[in-house]
Amino acid sequence: MEESLLADVVAAALKAGADSAEAVSAQRSALGINVRLGELEEVEREESRDLGLRVFVGQRQATVSGSDISPAARAKLVERAVAMARLAPEDPYAGLAPKERLAKGPFPELDLYDPQEPSPEALEEVARAAEDAARANPKVTNSEGGSASASSSHWRLVTSTGFSGVYHASAFSIMASVVAGDGETMESGYDGRSARWRGDLPTPKSIGEEAGRRAAQRLGARKIASTTAPVIFENRIAMSLIGPLIGAISGPSIARGTSFLKDKLNAQVFGKGVNIVDDPHKVRGLGSSPFDDEGVQNRRWSLIEDGVLTTWLMNSASARQLSLETTGHASRGLAGAPGVSTTNLTLQPGAKSQAELIADAGKGLLITSMFGPSLNGNTGDWSVGCAGFWFENGELAYPVTEITVAGNLVDMYGRLIPGSDLEIRGSANAPSLLIDGLAIAGR
Repeated sequence: MEESLLADVVAAALKAGADSAEAVSAQRSALGINVRLGELEEVEREESRDLGLRVFVGQRQATVSGSDISPAARAKLVERAVAMARLAPEDPYAGLAPKERLAKGPFPELDLYDPQEPSPEALEEVARAAEDAARANPKVTNSEGGSASASSSHWRLVTSTGFSGVYHASAFSIMASVVAGDGETMESGYDGRSARWRGDLPTPKSIGEEAGRRAAQRLGARKIASTTAPVIFENRIAMSLIGPLIGAISGPSIARGTSFLKDKLNAQVFGKGVNIVDDPHKVRGLGSSPFDDEGVQNRRWSLIEDGVLTTWLMNSASARQLSLETTGHASRGLAGAPGVSTTNLTLQPGAKSQAELIADAGKGLLITSMFGPSLNGNTGDWSVGCAGFWFENGELAYPVTEITVAGNLVDMYGRLIPGSDLEIRGSANAPSLLIDGLAIAGR
C-alpha cells in the first residue's frame, strides 16, 4: 500500500477531529500445499490487503481496521474511528510514541525478502519429498502429511508525528508428520523448519527422515512412577520454559503488578553465565524488523546478562505508566492498541552437549514434547504435561509418556544449565536446558 494513501488517512483523521493518529497497512500473499499418503490433499492460497487506523482525541483512543481501501470506505473508517475515540474512556498513558524516539532512516538492511515465488507444483514436490522420506522409515505405518509453503508480506506505518517506514519480508517452510506403530502402540513424530530465504531451508528429505526417526523412536513408551529427578528440556521445546519469563518481564504485567518477577529487576534471576538476548536486527531473522510497531528505533538487548535481569520489555504506554522509557518492543496487528513482544530471542549456548548433560545428570528425564502448560503468573508455579525418554547411567534407556513435571520458575531459572546444542528454528531459540531436580508425576 502506498505511503501517500496512509498519509492521506492520517490527515483525514486529524481534519475530522483527532489530535493525533497512525495508520498501518498489511499486504500478504501466501501459498501452502499439503499432501498425505502420497496424494495432494489441500492447496491454500491467500491474498489480503488491509488497513488499520488508531486515533487519539485527548487521552481517549480507538482503533479500527478494514480490507476495503476505496476512498468511500476510507472516509467511513476515519469517521468511525474518531467517533469511537470520543466515546472511549480516558487513558492517562495513551498516545503515540515520543517523537524523539522514532526511528530515522536509512533503516538497517536485514535481508528479509527472497523474491522467489515457487509454483504450486514446486511446493507440492517439496511436500511430497518430505512425506516420502518420513514414510520410508520401516516402522512408520501412517502419515499426518507433508507440507510446504511460501509467503510474502509488506508492513507500512505512518504517524502524524512524522514517522513513515515500510519493510518487506518473505517466509518459506517445510513440515512432515507421521505415525509409527508396532502392533500394540502408535506414536507420532514430526519435524519442520521455516526460513526467510528458501535456500536457507534444510532439504525436504532431511526433514522427513527426522520426522520418521522421531516417531519410530517413541515406540514402546511406558509410564513411570512419580519421582523427583534431573530434567533436561530438549532444544526444540526448551523455549517453552522461557516463554513465561517474557510475559513476566513485559511492561504491562509489571504495571499491573501481576508478575512473579516484579521485584527482580537488576537481580540475579538465572545462574551466572546464563545470557538471553533479543536482537531485532538479525539478518534474515524470522522475528527481525527495522523498527518496532510504534515506529520506535529498536536495538539489540541483553535481557539476561550473566544471570541478571537487566530490563523490562516496554512499549510507549507501559513505559509512561512505569515512568520509564520505551525499549522498542511494541507489537501490534491492524486492530487494537500495541502490546509487547520480543523479536529474535536467543538463550545463548553453554559448553556441554546434550549427551554430556545427560552423562552429568546420570539418571532422569529428557523431555521431547510438551502440552497443556499451567502457570500462576503471580507466583511462578508452573506445570506441564510431557513425554520423552528416561535415561540411566548417562544414557537413554526407554521412551516415557503421560507424565507431568512441575516446579516454581523462580527456583527453576536459578538452577538452569544451558547446553551447547543451539539451533535456530524460529524467532525464539534455546539449547537443551538441564535442571538438576524437578517433581515428576507419573502413574
